[in-house]
This record gives sequence, C-alpha cells and structure tokens, in this order.
Amino acid sequence: MSTEFAVAFVMGVGSIGPGLAIGMLVSKGLEAIGRNPEAAGKIQTNMILGIAFAEAIAIYALVVALILKFV
Repeated sequence: MSTEFAVAFVMGVGSIGPGLAIGMLVSKGLEAIGRNPEAAGKIQTNMILGIAFAEAIAIYALVVALILKFV
C-alpha cells in the first residue's frame, strides 16, 4: 500500500513545479510578444525550448514513479 502512496506523491510533487513553470513561461512569453511583435519568432523559439526543459522534469518524475511501481 505504501508503494501506491509513494507513486502518487512523486507524481504530485513532480508535476507541480513544471506546471507552474510552463504557465509562467507562456505568460511572460505572450507578454513579451505583445510588447514587441517583431521579435515574436525569437521569443516563441526560446519559450518552446524552455517549456521542453520544464516538461523534462515532469517526465523524470514519471520515470521515477514507474520505477517505484514496477520494481
């Protein structure tokens, strides 16, 4: 029973940070595009790269949860 709690805890904690980070990245990226529309391409590229790095943390949490569940 404690394994299920550990898996739920890892996924819960491991998704809060990336979720907040992605929300802040998109918010600030859209704000920057609104201020300077000519730089939209550069801003969007950097924003997507940052989102990918933040999402990687959630994927690592998923891998740890799967290892806890099945090993």
